[in-house]
Amino acid sequence: QVQLVESGGGLVQAGGSLRLSCVASGSIFSINNMAWYRQAPEKQRDLVAVVRNTGNTNYADSVKGRFTISRDKNMFYLQMNSLKPEDTGVYYCNVRATTTQRMGFIDIFWGQGAQVTVSS
Repeated sequence: QVQLVESGGGLVQAGGSLRLSCVASGSIFSINNMAWYRQAPEKQRDLVAVVRNTGNTNYADSVKGRFTISRDKNMFYLQMNSLKPEDTGVYYCNVRATTTQRMGFIDIFWGQGAQVTVSS
């Protein structure tokens, strides 16, 4: 299995910045995609940003130019600048990985979530 531990959420005023971190550990053979999702109150969980093992990245239109996703081995980050109240939500890290217990398969793992609140 793979464990994901997030850190870095909190309360910030509009226009401010936060950095989320996620560290993956466990019986990891390889990691494909690393991603951040966001779930606002009473809304579905949506993709915010993804970084692939090629280094390619993709962002939701609403965060382009403000958020940056990066990865370093088994850790990845979401730098959030120029935050807006609509960025408020629980942010979940997500990886698609192959474990040593299930070689040849790609499984999906989730972090516990980090609350980000942006006040106006």
